[in-house]
Amino acid sequence: MTRTVRRTRRPLRVAALGAVAMLALGACSSSDSDSATNSAKSDSAASASGSGSGKVSGSVTVFAAASLKESFEKLGKQFEQAHPGTKVTFSFGGSDSLAASITGGAPADVFAAASPKTMKIVTDAGDASGTPATFVRNQLEIATLPGNPDKVASLKDLTKSGLKVVLCDKEVPCGAAAQKALDASKLKLTPVSYEQDVKAALIKVELKEADAAVVYKTDVHAAGEKVEGVEFPESADAINDYPITLLKDTENAEAAKAFIALVQSAEGQKVLSEAGFLKP
Repeated sequence: MTRTVRRTRRPLRVAALGAVAMLALGACSSSDSDSATNSAKSDSAASASGSGSGKVSGSVTVFAAASLKESFEKLGKQFEQAHPGTKVTFSFGGSDSLAASITGGAPADVFAAASPKTMKIVTDAGDASGTPATFVRNQLEIATLPGNPDKVASLKDLTKSGLKVVLCDKEVPCGAAAQKALDASKLKLTPVSYEQDVKAALIKVELKEADAAVVYKTDVHAAGEKVEGVEFPESADAINDYPITLLKDTENAEAAKAFIALVQSAEGQKVLSEAGFLKP
């Protein structure tokens, strides 16, 4: 997957047949009414879960920020189960790189970015269909080695001499947010490397190639025991909004809209909240 609707006879029998007909019509009317009610309830429930009318088919290609990987893959499986025969293909990476690929003509149906700034690259190029909508928000956290051997307790601690720290590239939403937090704290930090996306920054710590990295809370959550998270108050001033949109050149608008509906539904929001994302 990483990438739904009935007439009479002789005079002596007319009355009897008429009565029977009336009864039959009454029963039919009642049955049709019950059927319509049940159908409406079913459609309503399907719509609420983002599974649509059941007419969705074909494939959907979703370009999404790297930090959405675990949540979107889970939602992709739910989508395919709700619409047998469909397939969701994902392309995860830095939002800026994904936006550049879309404006460069890469085929995709949905774009979910980690910041309005990177989404604007796509909307300004006229490649979005409609207005992007914020569906979640994300906050930064420091990822350290398990057990936090360097005793990192604050953003300022990352400036300690000899500490190997990794940041996302400044053009990537997580990097821009980290720089915003550093600027607000009037701190200067020289990382050992700038990475293309948040997953690349996190893996440096997982492989013990770095002592710490400034990533998203959702990524620390997804990494489990491979890293330890350290919260810092400045992150509250650098929260990223995540917008999602249908792309203009989509070849499967119905399926793409259904996937977006799932992401925005109560069911989708539950998956995202459990991963550590904040409500929009």
